[in-house]
Parts: sequence; C-alpha cells; structure tokens
Amino acid sequence: MVEDPYKDLKISVGAVVKPCTTLANKTGSWREFKPVIDHERCVACGNCEKYCPDMAIKEVEEGRFEIDLDYCKGCEICAEECPIDAVEMVREEK
Repeated sequence: MVEDPYKDLKISVGAVVKPCTTLANKTGSWREFKPVIDHERCVACGNCEKYCPDMAIKEVEEGRFEIDLDYCKGCEICAEECPIDAVEMVREEK
C-alpha cells in the first residue's frame, strides 16, 4: 500500500502539492462503467496502460494486461485508445 502523502498536509489556496499521488487515492467507487479487457482479442499493444491517467492498468505477464478496479475511475480512455476495441466499458453493478 502506498502511503497517503496528504494525510497531515495543510495547504493554502493555490498551493502546489506532491505529484504521483494516484496510487494513494482509491477512485474506483466513482465509476458508473468499468473497463473489461477481452484477452482473446488483445494484441498487447500497451495503449491501455500507456494512456491510463490513473496508472490502474499494468502488464502482469508478457502481453497480458489487468485493470486494478480500486484505482480505475471509469474514464474510458483505455477503451478509446484500444486500436482493436478489445476493451469494453460495462455498466458497474454495485
């Protein structure tokens, strides 16, 4: 688990805060749609991982990508950047 860099932070308006805090903030509860990778169709281009603004997609073994839904906010960028439509956005069931 990544330590929360904002835990004891007191900032004023206009302050600049530490970058790379995405992994300290679980954003998965915001989603209405979640991405699902069709591993049969995936050609392992890595676009989904490269363009994910939340660093929620990782290559877990050569050519196989997985989505950490704790950190995915459902922005759909991975689905838009997939050149062969191997990422489908599916309505989140809560």
